[in-house]
Amino acid sequence: MARARSSSSSSSGWRYCNPSYYLKRPKRLALLFIAFVCVSLVVWDRQTLVSEHEVEISKLNEEAMKLRSLVEEYKSKHGDVVERHEDGDSSKKAALPVDPIDDERREKVKEAMLHAWSSYEKYAWGNDELQPQTRQGVNSFGGLGATLVDSLDTLYIMGLKEEFQRAREWVANTLDFDKDYEASVFETTIRVVGGLLSAYDLSEDKVFLEKARDIADRLLPAWNTPSGIPYNVINLARGNAHNPGWTGGNSILADSGTEQVEFIALSQRTGDPKYQQKAENVIAALNRTFPDDGLLPIYINPHSGASSYSAITFGAMGDSFYEYLLKVWIQGNKTAAVRPYREMWERSMKGFLTLIRRTTPSSFTYICEKNGHSLTDKMDELACFAPGMLAMGSFGYGPEESQKFLSLAEELAWTCYNFYQSTPTKLAGENYFFHSGQDMSVGTSWNILRPETVESLFYLWRLTGNKTYKEWGWNIFQAFEKNSRVESGYVGLKDVNSGVKDNMMQSFFLAETLKYLYLLFSPSSVISLDEWVFNTEAHPIRIVPRNDPMNLAKLDEQQKPTIKLRNRKAGRSRAGDH
Repeated sequence: MARARSSSSSSSGWRYCNPSYYLKRPKRLALLFIAFVCVSLVVWDRQTLVSEHEVEISKLNEEAMKLRSLVEEYKSKHGDVVERHEDGDSSKKAALPVDPIDDERREKVKEAMLHAWSSYEKYAWGNDELQPQTRQGVNSFGGLGATLVDSLDTLYIMGLKEEFQRAREWVANTLDFDKDYEASVFETTIRVVGGLLSAYDLSEDKVFLEKARDIADRLLPAWNTPSGIPYNVINLARGNAHNPGWTGGNSILADSGTEQVEFIALSQRTGDPKYQQKAENVIAALNRTFPDDGLLPIYINPHSGASSYSAITFGAMGDSFYEYLLKVWIQGNKTAAVRPYREMWERSMKGFLTLIRRTTPSSFTYICEKNGHSLTDKMDELACFAPGMLAMGSFGYGPEESQKFLSLAEELAWTCYNFYQSTPTKLAGENYFFHSGQDMSVGTSWNILRPETVESLFYLWRLTGNKTYKEWGWNIFQAFEKNSRVESGYVGLKDVNSGVKDNMMQSFFLAETLKYLYLLFSPSSVISLDEWVFNTEAHPIRIVPRNDPMNLAKLDEQQKPTIKLRNRKAGRSRAGDH
């Protein structure tokens, strides 16, 4: 009986699916039709809304992409449109005024970079440097693409995206360090390791970090000496390290003490401490016999770690050792962990003050060189990095000392600017001599597009806000445009008096000179000095706070070398050339 009821109920339910049921009942058919139409309208309306919504989203995404592109382009030209207030409250933001003169000048510098870069790309792509007069490339550094790697961050900062991308592809696919070449550890570190690390910090593209690690691993055997002071030359393929014959077997101070910023950064970014350890062992070794005046001769015995009797200078072969004592402190965010570097630098500045003299009749302030107990009234243009260094370092002193060093920085910058203004071409010679009653006279009279003076002008502008330094920088740029620009790039001068041109576009002209000039006319938020530290080749490295203390005091208690002697051929020890 139950089965019969179930069967009847089932049949009753299926009848609603039979069309004849509705044909016999017109009212129910009408209701079903109305329900169908309503449901169809609802579904159609929702589909239309979804479709319209997708179109709107697509349009909004396109607009957002355009706006993002415009923002990035604006940042490349003007920097962020906010600034941190003096009270340090980052929540208080204000619009930065845009100076149309700065805008125009910055664009002129950017055009100069494009002219230099496109000439290199056309005539010397992949080579180390361009010879513009003969329109050919030359491998000054073993064929490591020095100009290309040196220019990566400049291209990025200037917003030259297509040029940067082409360079990036060359680094990824063509750059090869397995070369039977006797490389300068110093030059390879500051140009190649520094350039790749900076490109990585700016772009976060890991190909640059991988390449930086590759070349650094090839350089590391140079530190395998009894004292930890590195040999200054190494074969990139075989790993055999030695010193140049002309140093008498000695290592050079600047060449040995100017790898810390790069190697510390590499350890921080890879998590491998070996790079930092090798570089910091050098400072530990030098600190064991660090003199009271903090001034070291330019030659060091790599076996004993002791200084050899030689010149003391803030020019070639000495300069960037002192620069890096300060910059490692800045790189570590001035924490207690890196305080020993600051202490060594301050001791060196006490000695530095003993080298300062002033000319007559114009009272130009200059830095002497020291041989034994006698001073030589000679100053390299290379030493014109010192005003910028002093300006940066002045902010770590108390008020009175701070003002003293900042004033000295400004006096030295005036002298360096007059290195340029005192010649017929308005470009500086390689070095200057000072004579009583005659102020200054150019010594070695070539100019190879060096950056040191505009570097200091950049720092002084950023740290003082004095627009005079912008005007000086603009005058120097115009002198380069007038005397050094040729159809296929930029060249140096064989003689700043006659204006006769040479045939070399140094890689540091793109890496340093043009970058510092561009930043001189950019807002201070573009590569902020609160967030970045420049290596000695002007490659910005991101500041990372250090909490791994390097206790130089304890290292100083270790066994001292048994040999206690007191202490490159003419050329460049800091940021570049030979």
